[in-house]
Amino acid sequence: MDLGIEGKRALVLSSSRGLGRGIAAALAQEGAEVVLTGRDEEALGETAGWIAANGGKVHVCPANLSAEDFATALADAAASAMGGVDILVNNTGGPPPGTAQAITAQSVAAQAQMMVGNVIALTGLLLPGMADRGWGRILTCTSSGVEQPIPNLALSNMLRAALVGWNKTLASEVAGQGITCNILIPGRIHTDRVDQLDAAAAKRQGKTLDEVRAASRATIPMGRYGTVKEFAAVAAFLCSDRASYVTGAKYRCDGGLVRSL
Repeated sequence: MDLGIEGKRALVLSSSRGLGRGIAAALAQEGAEVVLTGRDEEALGETAGWIAANGGKVHVCPANLSAEDFATALADAAASAMGGVDILVNNTGGPPPGTAQAITAQSVAAQAQMMVGNVIALTGLLLPGMADRGWGRILTCTSSGVEQPIPNLALSNMLRAALVGWNKTLASEVAGQGITCNILIPGRIHTDRVDQLDAAAAKRQGKTLDEVRAASRATIPMGRYGTVKEFAAVAAFLCSDRASYVTGAKYRCDGGLVRSL
C-alpha cells in the first residue's frame, strides 16, 4: 500500500534507538523526510547513516527533552532543516521504576515537565503550520500502562495517562483542519528499554533474566515479544494519508497482551 507520505516532513522524538528509530526508518522508507532527535549524538549519527544508506532523506537535530528551551529549539531546528513539519511523533523515554507510594511531588514535577509539558509545548508550536497547510499528523507513543497499569511503573502509568487525555481533547479541536491526533500503545516490544525493565524485575524478584522473560511471554497470547519493525509499521500507517479519517483514537500493538475491551 502506498501510504501517500512521500515528500512529507517528519519529526520523530527520541529516535536514535528503539521504537523511535524504528518509526523514523519506516517513515523514511515511505519517502518522508525525517529529522532524528535525542541526546546521544553518536547513536543519532549511526541511525542517520543507516537510514541514508537505505535511501532515506534524514537530518539530525540533537535535543535534550529535559532542557528548558527544548520545544522552541527543536521546532526552530526542524524548520531550518526541512522548512516545516507535517508529521510529529511524540516518543519519549520513561521515568525510573517505582511504586505509587514512592512517588514524591518533586519526582512528579521533574518527570512531568519532560514527558508531558515539553511534548505539549512542541506540539503547540508545530500545529499552526499544519493547520495552514490543511494536513498534519500527531502520533503520541505511550505505554500499555495507560490501559492496564504496570506494577512498579507508577509514575509512568500516571504521566502517560495524562497525554491520553490531552490527545483526545486536542483531536476534536483540530480535526476540521486536516490534522489527526492518535495514541499508539506498545506491549512488550523487544527494545533496550524492555531489556532494562526485565533486568530490574529479575533483581527485584530474585529470579534469573530468562525466568522473567519466560513469565512475561506467558502473559502474551502470541507467546513472544513484538519486534520494532512490527510496531513501526502500525505507526507509519497512523501517520499516513491513508489514515485520514482516524483521529482521537488509541491503538495497541501488543500481541493481545492487554485484556481490557
